[in-house]
Amino acid sequence: MLTSTVCAAVSAAGLGIALLTAYRKRFLAATRIAAWSLVPIGLVLTGIVDWVRDVVLKPSVWAGFGVLALSALLFMISRAVERRRGGTREDRRAAAAGRAGAVAPTASAPSLGSGRAGDRTATGGTKAPARDAEDFSDIEAILKKHGI
Repeated sequence: MLTSTVCAAVSAAGLGIALLTAYRKRFLAATRIAAWSLVPIGLVLTGIVDWVRDVVLKPSVWAGFGVLALSALLFMISRAVERRRGGTREDRRAAAAGRAGAVAPTASAPSLGSGRAGDRTATGGTKAPARDAEDFSDIEAILKKHGI
């Protein structure tokens, strides 16, 4: 009830300002002001103001937002732990089978975050890529070009 009264007052004030602007022969600006001043009363008449008020003032809605935030936090934590461990469960099983001397089953594709799953050797270590020398020579050339 109070929100609809406030919105009606804001609309009335805006229409008054629009009339004063039109009196000064600034019709384009007056039309824009009138359009903006009709928005609050339109929101009241459609019921959007009451819906927003109910969303903001209900504790159960805020509890729902809290639960959603907790869920997102748990997803982020599980993803960070998965990245820290070095891949998915299938990647770890394949690495364990490789360390035990057995033939590891081929994984279809490494997980997006691991990036190191293809570089593991049968002994559990990592092999150095052959392109390291090229990469450093490119970096050295760039640094020399900039005088560093």
